[in-house]
Parts: sequence; structure tokens; C-alpha cells
Amino acid sequence: MIDGHALLARGWPSGPLIGDALALAHSLTAAGLSEADVLALLDRLWADPAVVGAGQPGFALAQAVLASRVVPPPASEVRDAPLDFPVWGRELIDPGAIRQMHDAMRLPMSVAGALMPDAHIGYGVPIGGVVALDGAVAPYMVGVDIACRMMLSVYPADALDVLGDRRDALKRALRDETRFGIGARFKPGQRRQHAVLDDPDWAATPLLASLHDKAHAQLGTSGTGNHFVDAGRLAVGPEGAAALAVPDGEYFALLTHSGSRGVGATIADRYSKLARAETPLPPELQALAWLGLDTDLGQEYWTSMELAGRFASACHHTIHDALATALGLERVAHVENHHNFAWRETHEVDGQARDVVVHRKGATPAGHGVLGVVPGSQGHPSYVVQGLGAAASLTSASHGAGRQMGRKQAIRTIDRAERDAWLVRAPRRALGRSRFCLCCCCTALGGRASCCTTTCCITSSCTAVCGAACCRTACCCARRAACPGEPCQPRPRNWTHDGP
Repeated sequence: MIDGHALLARGWPSGPLIGDALALAHSLTAAGLSEADVLALLDRLWADPAVVGAGQPGFALAQAVLASRVVPPPASEVRDAPLDFPVWGRELIDPGAIRQMHDAMRLPMSVAGALMPDAHIGYGVPIGGVVALDGAVAPYMVGVDIACRMMLSVYPADALDVLGDRRDALKRALRDETRFGIGARFKPGQRRQHAVLDDPDWAATPLLASLHDKAHAQLGTSGTGNHFVDAGRLAVGPEGAAALAVPDGEYFALLTHSGSRGVGATIADRYSKLARAETPLPPELQALAWLGLDTDLGQEYWTSMELAGRFASACHHTIHDALATALGLERVAHVENHHNFAWRETHEVDGQARDVVVHRKGATPAGHGVLGVVPGSQGHPSYVVQGLGAAASLTSASHGAGRQMGRKQAIRTIDRAERDAWLVRAPRRALGRSRFCLCCCCTALGGRASCCTTTCCITSSCTAVCGAACCRTACCCARRAACPGEPCQPRPRNWTHDGP
């Protein structure tokens, strides 16, 4: 009887291959082959596994032998020490998030980075991390929820009755016109329509083609986690009026936060695994694996990421259009800005302009004049901001309020009665009245206040959050014409919401 000792004597290595070889030997002898013929076949297979074709006895074993002889590429060289990068709000950021940025800045492809003040630990790089790579894209630096974004729709003041007499209609619309929860989707007869479903890139790869039906089912859904649909008042001062191209005054607004749903998550999972295989790294850095944009896989991911971005935008527009139709509203302005994405941009690095791939994971573009939304945690105002184009931050800004603890930790440590009592006192209510504050470019500060980092604002309507009670990258002053000029102190971050 053929046993492991016989195969070891004929040159087979100890380990899983011997078990597979013995299984093949026993099946062949059971089929009537002599032991001598089986041993001769195994000798030929071990000597030259490539000669065993598909459909021939031992093909699977031959493929395993071939795979065992592939020499894995050496781990990519990484820097001994990370590149320097600026950090906003360092004293309020979990040291683990800063360590993650240090890891990212050790990569040979990294050329610049920055850490936003709402940063916290993520997977691979921290949420709030901005990393510029040279000619490469890293799937987990983009994030799992590709192209997650904020969208604000602005409606005339006469729509504010939605927050009063028509509040029940607002509640119904919020519940009927989108879907929340893990895997949330519309039933076949309720599915939404949008031109993004006809995008030719759905046929660009087999994976994208397989995701088309899921995209259709999830178009216009919101998902779970910190995703939301909000409604409230928007106060627009003279500076903000110029930015939004509307008269100053008070408006009704809808605000949404969500991403590319299962489409983006599937793309991220697939290409992060491929990146790990293509870019061997030390174990502690494997989540930072990248794909070169000069490779087929890199181009596949880039095409997939950009399609996921268009799909995420379509989800927001579908939600806003459905809500406006249900409530009989006509939009007069909107702001849309996304995070969890990679952009080809030109930035000055070491005194020279370089074309780089800027990854903003939980950070948002803040080029000069670019409008964005920094949502507050539950119970606090949200802000429309205008970018200052700060080179140090790679023209990026925070994308949310940040957090001091995750949802699970909050559930374990915060008394529910205390939480509910706070929400009753808060100026924002679930499915009820919210307050937004429009913030504009901080020209009146003239760069004198240290809060002018990546975005800054002045407004006359932020009386509830004036002076020191401002968000950390957008300073909000109670006096529209002037600013106290002292550094903005970060307002306390509320524990009831992770912050987008």
C-alpha cells in the first residue's frame, strides 16, 4: 500500500501536498491501477507538473504543486520613519489614529499627508486621513463606503411650514422615500430609476456587471451606521448668499449623508484583496496595499471607484427628488461634496508641483471657494463651509463632527434616560426641527485667527454656537462684521452620534 513514507522517499515534501498525493493514489488504485503505475504517475507529476492537462488524473494536484513552487515576491520596501504631516486638533485625536497615519506615511508611494481634526481610528488609515500617493491607488485608503457624501438641498422660506403644520407629511416622506438598515433595498415594484443605471461602465468588468441589479435595488436607499436624512432651517447671511447665489434670509433645507451602498462595499472588498496579493507588505501594513495606476488591476479599480461615485451621487439626488416631489417643493440651490474617494490632483511637494493621487478617507475637498457641508453630531447645528484652499491640508477639510467614542461604547457607557433628556433639550430633534447655520469664507479674519486652517466662517445667525463653541475647522463668530481674533476652541463633541 502506498503511504507517506513511500512518497517522502521519492522526494515529496512533508505537508499538505503529501496528503493530496495520497488521496489521489488511493483513488487511482481503487479504480484499478497498479501501485507501480500510480507511483510512476506521481513521479512524473512531481518532476514536471505542467505536463498534466485539465481533465487528466492528478490535474488539481499538479496545480497545487505548481503553486507551491511560486516564489512570493519580497515585501515592498517601507521607510524606517514616516514622512512628516500636519495634524489639526492633535490633543483631541486618539493616539491610535495618529499611529495609523504614521504607518501610511512609511509607504514608498506616499509623498504627503494630513490628518483632519475629526479623525478617529479606521481600517488601514484613520477616518480623517488624507494621503497623497505617487501613481497608485490604495483601496482601503479610499474606504469601504466609496464616495460617501453629503448633499444639501435648499428650498424657499415658504416651505418652512413643513417643519410646523406639515410635520406629519415630512415624517411620512422621510420614512417612505428612502430605506434604512443593513442591506436595505426597494422591492421590485418600488425600485427607483436614474440615468446612472444606463452608465456603460457597468459592463466594464464582470464584477461591475454582477452588481447592476443590486445597484438598481439599492438606488435611493440610505443604509445604516451614521447615515441619515435630516430636515431643518438654513440661515443664509450676505456672504453665504453670494456663495449659494440666493438672497440672504432663512430657508428650508434637506440634508443627507450616505454612500455607494453594497456596490462600493463589494468593490472595496474585491480590490483590497487583490491589492494585498499584488503588493506584499509587512503584516501591520497589509491594509495599506496599493495598486499601480499603470496596471490593469489599478485601472479596473479606478473605473469601479468612479462608477461607485456616480452611483452614490445618484442615490442622493434620487432621495432629494423623491422628497421634494412628495412635499411639493422646488429647489433653489444645492451643495454636494464627498469623501472616501481618490482624486488625481497637482500639489506642491518639497517645493515642486507634482501630480499625485489624493486619498481622502473621511475628509472632504476644500479647494479655494469649494462649498461643502460639515454636519454636526445629533443635537448640534450643521454648517455649510467654503474652502480656503490650504496647501498644508492638501486642500482638504474635516467631513463631520468627529467622535469621542463609537456607538457600541456609547450604548455601554451612557445612560439612556440621560441621553433622551439631552435630546429633548437639544435644538435638533429626530424627525423634527433642525437648525443649520450657513458659514462663509472667513475674509474678515484676514488670517489673524488660528482657527483659519482649512475652512473658516463668519455669520450673524450662529448665536447658539458663537465664539468658542464652534466646529474645529470652521470657525463661527456671532458678529458677522468682525471676529474676536482668538483661536477657536473646539466645541464638545456629542456622544449620541458617531459623526458622519
